[in-house]
Amino acid sequence: MGLSRRMFTKEFKRAAVQRLERGSSLGEVARAREVNPNVLHRWRGEVRPGPGHVFPGHGQQRWAEGRLAELERKIGPQALEIDVLKGCWQRIEEQRRLQALTGNPPSTQRSQKKCRPKVDLRSNAW
Repeated sequence: MGLSRRMFTKEFKRAAVQRLERGSSLGEVARAREVNPNVLHRWRGEVRPGPGHVFPGHGQQRWAEGRLAELERKIGPQALEIDVLKGCWQRIEEQRRLQALTGNPPSTQRSQKKCRPKVDLRSNAW
């Protein structure tokens, strides 16, 4: 079964404990129900105090709803950031490909500041 937590209904727990009470061994029920024998032992102890308060609550949930909502709130901005970074990376790669095709060396920070578009004033074209 591993380390993951499963949620068991009251009915599931009751049926497992009833099977124990009818004489099935702890190991046999544990294998059949795919539950740790220690968990079955605990369930049996919870039944003995009285049937009115057997297995209170809704069982242990794998993730609390609050934790799940928190993680979903974190995923949204991260996904957006990843999309922006992918777009930037694609533009950089396109520039590198163009530079490789044209044979122009990559520009440096200094040359980018000095570099201005060339204007042909006679034809009004860039």
